[in-house]
Amino acid sequence: MRHTISVLVENKFGVLSRVSGLFSGRGYNIESLSVGETTDPQISTMTVVTRGDDRIIEQITKQLNKLIDVIKVVDLVEVDHVEREMILIKVAPKQENKAEVLRLAEIFRGRIVDSSQRTYTVEITGDEKKIEAFIELMRPIGIKELVRTGRVAMAREGVKPK
Repeated sequence: MRHTISVLVENKFGVLSRVSGLFSGRGYNIESLSVGETTDPQISTMTVVTRGDDRIIEQITKQLNKLIDVIKVVDLVEVDHVEREMILIKVAPKQENKAEVLRLAEIFRGRIVDSSQRTYTVEITGDEKKIEAFIELMRPIGIKELVRTGRVAMAREGVKPK
C-alpha cells in the first residue's frame, strides 16, 4: 500500500541525506520526495511517498523518529489530509490541435506558462489522478517533455488519526 509520510525536520545540512539514507539502507524505495521550508526558516517539511505494509511503515516511522534532527513524523494515510502535485508539460501540437490544448488546459484549471511557435508549456496542479488524466490526453497531441514535483501533503485542520 502507498503511504504519504510527513516529516518535520530541523533545516540543517545533511538531514535530507540521513532521511534518504535511512530508506536506502533498509532497501525501501522512495517514490517521491518533496522538501521545503515552513514558516520558520529553521524547520522544513519533507513529504515522502513510499510503499509497504503496516509493519514496514511502522518500522520506517520509528526509525525516522530516532533521527536526531527529526521533530515529528506523521503517516498521512492515518489522517484526513490534502495532497497535490504539480506538472509542467511541454507539448508540440499540430496547428489543428492548438485550440484543443488550450481548451484542455482550461478544463483542467491549468495555465500556459510558456509558448513558442511550436510548443506550449502547461502547468497543472491537482491530485495524482488529475495529473495522470491530463498526461494521457496530451500523449496523442505530442508530449515533448514533462516534469513533476511529486506529492506534497498536509493534514487538515483539527483532524485526529483514523
